[in-house]
Amino acid sequence: MKYMISWYERPQGSPTEYGIAQKRILDVFGQWKAPSNFKIELFVVRVGDWGGHILVECDDPLTVHKFCSTFPAFEFEARPVVPVEDAVRVELEAIAWRDGLKGK
Repeated sequence: MKYMISWYERPQGSPTEYGIAQKRILDVFGQWKAPSNFKIELFVVRVGDWGGHILVECDDPLTVHKFCSTFPAFEFEARPVVPVEDAVRVELEAIAWRDGLKGK
């Protein structure tokens, strides 16, 4: 399953507290290693913001949950995603099924 994970910085307090938090975040991230079942396909930061997006393929939702729990300074949204061509295919199948229903 592919997941699009987005993160947003939690409020930290004063500018000094933000600076301390940023150093801690970078220290933790610098030591983090992706598990073997956590394939990163895209990893980007939003320009001018403290957050970003990571597209991963992972067969275990607990691995995704653990990733999100590793960085408590952020709020995470982890959403399962599918390729657009697959989504369109099944949407067309659903439309064809609905169109084939007999009216009452």
